[in-house]
Amino acid sequence: MRDPLAEPSDLIRSVSRALRVLEAVGRAPKGLTVKQIARRCELTVATTYHLVRTLAYEGYVIRREDGTYIVGLEVADRYRELVTAFRGPPAVGESLRRAASDTGYSHYLGRFVGGQVAITAVAEGPRSPYVEDLVPGFDEGAHATALGKGLLATLTPEQRFRYLREYGMRPFTSATLVAADAFEADLAAGDRRGMHLELGQFRHGVACAAVLVTPDKDMERRVVLACALPAAEMMTSARVVRAKLLAVARAVADGLATET
Repeated sequence: MRDPLAEPSDLIRSVSRALRVLEAVGRAPKGLTVKQIARRCELTVATTYHLVRTLAYEGYVIRREDGTYIVGLEVADRYRELVTAFRGPPAVGESLRRAASDTGYSHYLGRFVGGQVAITAVAEGPRSPYVEDLVPGFDEGAHATALGKGLLATLTPEQRFRYLREYGMRPFTSATLVAADAFEADLAAGDRRGMHLELGQFRHGVACAAVLVTPDKDMERRVVLACALPAAEMMTSARVVRAKLLAVARAVADGLATET
């Protein structure tokens, strides 16, 4: 949700409208007609028609034979570029892939991007339950994932309060922590443990553990490493998981140190 009070004085309206059109099309996998796009974006049909034709010319939307528009392949190209930029040096990706292969668990890196918790790299493991949301760029549910908890724990209480007030504490499952005091207690326990945990708080039957890779005064340079596994396995192997995560975290930190 955009903050109207934060709108820049030099906002280029046509660019803003084009992005709204692209977002509307992206949220409709079955496609939208120009009239449907205009209605959803609260634009005139004439304006929408010009914007859609421009986006189609640039490859960001595709017109199908039935007259509806879907997202174009240029969007996929931009996403690949985003993933590459997020991943960092090749050694970091190699460390994640090796950890996923050795343990069988999916591993994730996360950091603050524009002040928001986001997943920045993923290496899938065959023993982890597949969670389709956990891909590079995912920026929701920080309070319900161990990766998010690990990053939020680096904030001051006041910074954390503002973050949770802005982004909310949506209940992803019945186990999700949605009260600030319970969440603070959970973070404190994670700090004492040296590893942040969640069991079924983001997805039923899935557990996640996370450790800090690089602390930094600049919040955008703080990195957290996490892994996902069946909740039942976490209950019996938390110490082993922590030891392996810390080892991988050291390798990732070494890889990040080569970043220029």
